[in-house]
Amino acid sequence: MSEIKVNTITKRTGSTLTIGESGATVSLASGASQSGFGRAGSVDWSSTVQTSNFTAVSGNGYFVNTTSGAISVTLPASPSAGDIVAISDYAGTADTNRITILRNSSKIEGAASDTSIAKERQTTTFVYIDSTQGWLPVNSVNEGTDATSPLTYTAEYLVVAGGGAGGGGHRSGGGGAGGYRNSYASETSGRNASTETPLTLTIGSAYTVTVGAGGAVASAANGNRGSDSSISGSGITTVTSNGGGGGGEYQADADAGTYGCGAGCGHQTNATKTGSDGTSGQGFDGGDITVTNAIQQGAAGGGASENGAGGGTTSEARGGAGLASSITGSSVTRAGGGGPGSYGSGEFSRGGVGGGGAGGSETSTDAHSGVSDGSGYFYGVSGTANTGGGGGGAAGPANSTQNGAGGSGVVILRVATANYSGTTSGSPTVTTSGSDTIMVFNASGSYTA
Repeated sequence: MSEIKVNTITKRTGSTLTIGESGATVSLASGASQSGFGRAGSVDWSSTVQTSNFTAVSGNGYFVNTTSGAISVTLPASPSAGDIVAISDYAGTADTNRITILRNSSKIEGAASDTSIAKERQTTTFVYIDSTQGWLPVNSVNEGTDATSPLTYTAEYLVVAGGGAGGGGHRSGGGGAGGYRNSYASETSGRNASTETPLTLTIGSAYTVTVGAGGAVASAANGNRGSDSSISGSGITTVTSNGGGGGGEYQADADAGTYGCGAGCGHQTNATKTGSDGTSGQGFDGGDITVTNAIQQGAAGGGASENGAGGGTTSEARGGAGLASSITGSSVTRAGGGGPGSYGSGEFSRGGVGGGGAGGSETSTDAHSGVSDGSGYFYGVSGTANTGGGGGGAAGPANSTQNGAGGSGVVILRVATANYSGTTSGSPTVTTSGSDTIMVFNASGSYTA
């Protein structure tokens, strides 16, 4: 066998330089690399089936077996134009356990985001062109039509808005609970609505979490409504829960509007008054006063699972109950309505189960009311923080701010731990339950998938 050692081979004439003859194989020595040939359209297929994460080498094709779980393939670092890599789904399991393609600082199809092979029997060839477009799929065979699929996963959520404050003045209505929207397991949303569809998050996208504040107290006026809570971001329909309605002051209807749960009206002797309405799929209505008697008691705020009780009766006007969810791994009840203020009616002012504040009273025997003002009245109790509970209405006097504020809301996301990115803002509480990671946002923040 002869050996020729030269630095450069230059064609004598024409535009074609032929190396080897028809039928021959021209190969690079082990450890050598090529430059300038482009290799577009052909790779050297590895005879070793890949069963774990690996970094691809330009010019090679790989059979990847995801039978036992998802596998990540890292594209070559600092690629040059014409670099080529091919990936094939060896066992036809990529539709169950996807092959993640990690870009390794270069773009893929012009985007600074990873991609995936997620169709059965998919084979895709990637060629690097330039820094603008990066790696481009030049051919793909699979059961569908797309060369690659965006990296996505599902997230279940609970979104509870801030509760409304109880009414000011005396004998006022309880605040409505914040709206309650839930996609977890077979649990319901507010007002007996069906479980909502979980979110589909795209890896690399940031999602904004807004946690609504509870409504503030107001002097001798209807209580302030709570603020909305929401999840928003690219590629998803924003999930918004409406703030709870503010309780009506003495002798007043509750404010009409769009609320998660409606607020109760204030009391007026021998007159009917109206609570506000809750929102379909979020919460129930506040209580009305439909009897004309001298029982000096406002109506209660609505909760996620029932209306607030009507006022001006001899029965207990308790705030509407909230709903329990186990999205965090343990059952917690949220979004209870606020109790109304009452005069001489004993224990007729409890808040709804799920963080609703008790209404104020003018009796020391009422164990559910707040602290005394020193003149015979007991303050309405604020809704519990991060439950969306409505605030309790004031008992008196007429110009008082003895009503309870609404409780702030909460937003909870639950994702598979294998997908959790660990990138958040707003300092959510992060825990695990089984194979899932749970983020509890008690204040506004964000999550990057």
